[in-house]
Amino acid sequence: MIEIIFLIVLFSSLAGLILIIFQKTPLLLEVNEPLSSEPVWQNFLNKFKEKLPFKKISPEIFFQKTLSKIRVFALKIDNKTSSLLQKLREKTKKKEVEKNDNYWQEVKKFRKKK
Repeated sequence: MIEIIFLIVLFSSLAGLILIIFQKTPLLLEVNEPLSSEPVWQNFLNKFKEKLPFKKISPEIFFQKTLSKIRVFALKIDNKTSSLLQKLREKTKKKEVEKNDNYWQEVKKFRKKK
């Protein structure tokens, strides 16, 4: 039953495609747009650039803003790494202090044993 439904949908879709092609063929034949010598992707890029809403922005300003955003991002990363380094240094200092405290207690124990 499902196969019959799929076949009906398939054939109706094909019939619709054929109908659209036969209706649009005369219009396509009337349009005689000369083929451009530049590649299709370049033609697409040129049309896309024409439709951009921010044509007035110069590339230098865009580059300047992009570089400043990258710089801010790099400074944020630098700040995070320096704070992590500071925490690690504090932990190692605490461990050294605890080790030194234990050292004197060990010396006292050693002297008592003698």
